[in-house]
Amino acid sequence: MARFLKKKDKTIGKVPGEPVFIGVKKVDQATINVIDYNDTEISETSNVEAEYLKTLKEKNTVSWININGLHDIELIKEIAETFDLHPVVAEDIANTDQRPKMEDHEEYIFITTKMMRFDEDNTKILNEQVSIIFGKNFLITFQECPGDTFDPVGNRIRKKRGRISGANTDYLAYALMDSIIDKYLVITEKIGEKIEDLEDLVLDSTDSQTPYDIKNYKREIIFLKKAFKPTKEFILQLNNMESGLIDEKTFPFLKDLMDLSTQAVESVETYRDLLSDQLNLYNTNVGNKLNEIMKVLTIFSVIFIPLTFVAGIYGTNFEYLPELKYRYSYFIFWGVLILIAVVMLKFFKNKKWI
Repeated sequence: MARFLKKKDKTIGKVPGEPVFIGVKKVDQATINVIDYNDTEISETSNVEAEYLKTLKEKNTVSWININGLHDIELIKEIAETFDLHPVVAEDIANTDQRPKMEDHEEYIFITTKMMRFDEDNTKILNEQVSIIFGKNFLITFQECPGDTFDPVGNRIRKKRGRISGANTDYLAYALMDSIIDKYLVITEKIGEKIEDLEDLVLDSTDSQTPYDIKNYKREIIFLKKAFKPTKEFILQLNNMESGLIDEKTFPFLKDLMDLSTQAVESVETYRDLLSDQLNLYNTNVGNKLNEIMKVLTIFSVIFIPLTFVAGIYGTNFEYLPELKYRYSYFIFWGVLILIAVVMLKFFKNKKWI
């Protein structure tokens, strides 16, 4: 399965709004877990049936419904019908290649984005699509597989820490997005450390593996930017929108979320530029190394040119050469050669060519 653009041949000929799973099946069976709470009580239920969700619509509590597994199209359709979700929303949920975005449907707000994980062993960014839908008293999260990104939020609800237990679904949506963005920054920091370590290697070495490392890191940074930039865009939309589903008290938190997403985008852009500089520096170092080699070879060539000239004259096949019959002509010949080489080396050194 391609990372940057997944195959959509399954959607060809389909009716618009018909959900089609695009991606890789990551769990054997889709599961539904529910945390139902308010400022005084909390109940948690695991592996519930879709039919159970109908009872949550009329309750005067905040119901966080988490679905793990997007391959079960019938389950997505049933949940969409239960909560009156638009067919296009159901289609976007099943498409794991969906670009991060936000849509206001008046009765609910639909958000889809990416959760990231850094595989340090293979130096590769892994992603998972997550969709968040929140209405007046319900919030639904769709994940490809179980993960730990949302665990801190669940723990805060269980322990009634902070304002989350007494807040509405808009604050819960903010808390979930905050966990996702925090993970973005952690991953950027980890890959950034490796990129900065690579900079030291570029300065000290011209190893042929270095450009491949730079290329790999650059690919991962571009992969991060593909998720970070549109996420920042829809968070800006959230900050500017007027909706009865978002309390005025939540907007300061959304502004903080905007700052974090901006930091994440700026970080990946900084590291992308740094990788480009590293590649240019590597090519410059290789060029300088080649120039040093060529300089040495040129110096040797220049020194041997007059020596070859003298040797050519000495070795000519003329019968009458006065030096040939002189007893010490051989030693004089070598003396002249050595003298020429020494004079030329001294000349090059005075010119600071060597």
